Amino acid sequence: QAQLEESGGGSVQAGDSLRLSCAASGIAFTIYAMGWFRQAPGKEREFVAATDGNTPNTYYANSVKGRFTISRDDAKNTMYLEMNSLKPEDTAIYYCARRLSYRASTSEYDYNYWGHGTRVTVSS
Repeated sequence: QAQLEESGGGSVQAGDSLRLSCAASGIAFTIYAMGWFRQAPGKEREFVAATDGNTPNTYYANSVKGRFTISRDDAKNTMYLEMNSLKPEDTAIYYCARRLSYRASTSEYDYNYWGHGTRVTVSS
């Protein structure tokens, strides 16, 4: 059964770091673009970061650029989001997603497989 499963969320203080993981099973991973999105309470889901398939190209939302790093280990079918210098405004449920294309997109509507999310809470 096709599945994306996020892990690594938690409650931290501002300035702390977290690393999120997204493990893929039952679906092709290597050649496809993968992305991270987040949804804060009362807000719409927004793009965080993405990586093209089969290339090292990465893309970031301006709000996380320089603080977050997206990476993938194709041998393990796993994608990561290293989050440093966390801020209270980073508080959200974080979702990973796969696009049925090698080229990443910042639009959630371009992704066809989604995980259930992992919660990140950053306190000031």
